[in-house]
Amino acid sequence: MIGILGGMGTQAGLDFCNKLAKINTGKLDQQYPMFVLYNKSNIPKRPENLKKYYNVLNSLVEGCKMLQKNNCKFIVMPCNTAHYWYDDLRKKVKIPILSMPKEVYLDTSKNCKKNSKIGILSTEATLSTKVYNKYFDKYYNLVSPSKDLQKNSVNKSIKLVKMGKIKEAEKVIRPAVNYLMKIKCKKIILGCTELPIAIFAYKSFKKIKQSKVFIDPNLLLANISMKKYKSKTPVLV
Repeated sequence: MIGILGGMGTQAGLDFCNKLAKINTGKLDQQYPMFVLYNKSNIPKRPENLKKYYNVLNSLVEGCKMLQKNNCKFIVMPCNTAHYWYDDLRKKVKIPILSMPKEVYLDTSKNCKKNSKIGILSTEATLSTKVYNKYFDKYYNLVSPSKDLQKNSVNKSIKLVKMGKIKEAEKVIRPAVNYLMKIKCKKIILGCTELPIAIFAYKSFKKIKQSKVFIDPNLLLANISMKKYKSKTPVLV
């Protein structure tokens, strides 16, 4: 079984489950993956608790151990910022936990030459904790929007998705995307699980050039989860 630690936010966890289902569209019920979604919405807010490190870590551990007890083969966390706690979390949980930033990096390395410019749209907490820089900085130039665009475009769009205002979020994120396209980023990581919901819900970036640029970590993780779910060999992280 796939263990999904959700609630960070709830729509992001449901988006991951929906993508698991879409990957298997057209198959018999019995051919869909078995998974447990723990929508642990009481996990402390990640951005506000970066300095209160163990407040979040202890809650994440509690969530993972519940999934562990339910005989899950491995765990995924559809939240980018939560991976700031990833290394310590792995030490406290007996089953593997997939790393979203690591999988995004591995996918990028297959499709982009070294020293390419890679854009990232994410929360300020994800940027400040450098959960993506940890993997990308050695071989790629990871760039994010200006402070004004971060505040008025990215942050606002994420907030609107959490409020369920998807159409408004789609319009608000456009300036940040256009900026990264203008400076010729080879790929744009949608490094907050709310952002693919905003961008793809209304097909605002339907042009083939742009759609190939985006990396949706939730979709990527869903595909990798299916491969590991089907594999009979132990999951290694």
